[in-house]
This record gives sequence, structure tokens and C-alpha cells, in this order.
Amino acid sequence: MIEAIEENLKRGIQLLNCISDEEYNNTTIAPYYSSIGVHMRHILDVFDCVFEGFASGNINLINRKRNELAENYPLHGIAYFQDIIQRLKLIEKEDFNKIVLVTDDLGLGIVSTNYTLGGILIQAHSHAIHHFASVGYVISQLGIALPDADFGFNPTTPKKNLSR
Repeated sequence: MIEAIEENLKRGIQLLNCISDEEYNNTTIAPYYSSIGVHMRHILDVFDCVFEGFASGNINLINRKRNELAENYPLHGIAYFQDIIQRLKLIEKEDFNKIVLVTDDLGLGIVSTNYTLGGILIQAHSHAIHHFASVGYVISQLGIALPDADFGFNPTTPKKNLSR
């Protein structure tokens, strides 16, 4: 599990290594007008919440740090990715069946429920893929190449034959 999450997060680093500050901060793409930086920061903030809370068994997804430097500057975004990957490696030997309480606001109020540590990591990973897909749309509109053919695709998504 850790290796798959790490490989996916490295895709974010690949992208940030080849875009400009202007592209990273561009908010002109409809319908959401969110920058690549906003998506990247949000992805990493969710992982940060997991790492901040797993030792105590209380993971609060509402208390995201909203790392503004990582949101606004690709080099800080890369550093945030690297930090999250390092922290991910530190929990490699944890019991992924450990029960943790996860708290979030689902739109109609705050909800807390039990997950396994593995379950919340899988959710954070899927969440990252979802946001990478949104970033994929933004970068396609900006004329930037995807860092690799699987960027933003869930591994279970059937591959289309594009050789026609």
C-alpha cells in the first residue's frame, strides 16, 4: 500500500518539476477556477491530517493546515510532497488494521466514525487521484503535457485504445 501511494505522490513532484510559477497559480480555467497549487496543497493537507492524528488515534480532516507556501510556489509544493512521502515511509511498519477515529464535515455537520489506518490511507490515496484528474483537466487547458499517461487515472479505470 505504501509503495503505491508513494508512486502516485511522486507523479505530483514530476508535474511540479516541469511547470512555471505562473502555470502553478493560474486560476483562469472554468468551471472551478482553482489553481494547480490549490489542488496539490489540498491533497497533501489531507495526508498531513492523517499523519498528525494517527498516533493518537484521532484524525481530524477539518483541521487542515492549508500550507499557503505549498499552494503558491511549486518549489514549496515539491518540498511538501517530499515531506509527506518521508512521513508515509515512517508508518510503513504500522498496523494498518489499527482503528482510528476520523472526523470530517460532510456538509451537513461534523461526523466522526471509525476507520482502519489502512482505510484512511486508501481514502487519502483515492482523494489524491481524484484531484490529479482535476489537475489533468487544468493542465490540458493550459497546454501542458501530463507527466505520465496514468496521471489522474484510478488503477481500476479501463484503458481506452488510443491507437486509432
